[in-house]
Amino acid sequence: LGMRLITWPVKSTTRAQDGLYVYDTVQRLYDSQFGEGDPSDVAKYIRLGQLGQAFSAPERVVLVIDEVDKADLEFPNDLLWELDRMNFHIPETSETVSAANRPVVIITSNAEKELPDAFLRRCVFHYIAFPDPAQMEQIVRVHHPNVEEVLLQNAMEGFYLLRELDGLQKRPSTSELVDWVQALAVAGVDPDTIVDELPFMGVVLKKQADLDIARRHMAIRARRAAMQQETS
Repeated sequence: LGMRLITWPVKSTTRAQDGLYVYDTVQRLYDSQFGEGDPSDVAKYIRLGQLGQAFSAPERVVLVIDEVDKADLEFPNDLLWELDRMNFHIPETSETVSAANRPVVIITSNAEKELPDAFLRRCVFHYIAFPDPAQMEQIVRVHHPNVEEVLLQNAMEGFYLLRELDGLQKRPSTSELVDWVQALAVAGVDPDTIVDELPFMGVVLKKQADLDIARRHMAIRARRAAMQQETS
């Protein structure tokens, strides 16, 4: 889009107020007691959050509210007024911050929680499909541009094999593949052994039950390979 990007990473403790502004009462109290600043100037103790920065920007910006489902269920609803009207009030300074240029707001979710209907009604929904192998190779190359080609291809084959196993509680995601490629490269693993042995599988699968499923699959695959060798 050619616009400045502002990212608001959401955590479990994030409140909607954090994205608007923060009033540093502790610093003001310190200044009033120790005389290192003028505590009567309240405005200098106001720090705009990411939403406040997007509203006050002189140009149109892109605001990404990342992983909104990590926060409390009330968090999305608490943003409705500000996102609808593109302004908010700061009582401490009697100032209203209004967006001169309406920002492009992109909100991401991992679908770990259901989002409120009132919030969803105001959104245009877009589902991002899991990357296919060609896209995934490009993503991994961004993080590991110098990785050996055969190692990357075999790691991706093993990764998609694990993702397709039935019964997994948590299917591995892109970040697991990025970390796995790094672990394989740093350890100097022979690329030709990756698909058969799946070394450092704990980097990819993060649930014990999923590791057990993968190991059973590997055992079955090994027995089939042995039987094929005996009959050939």
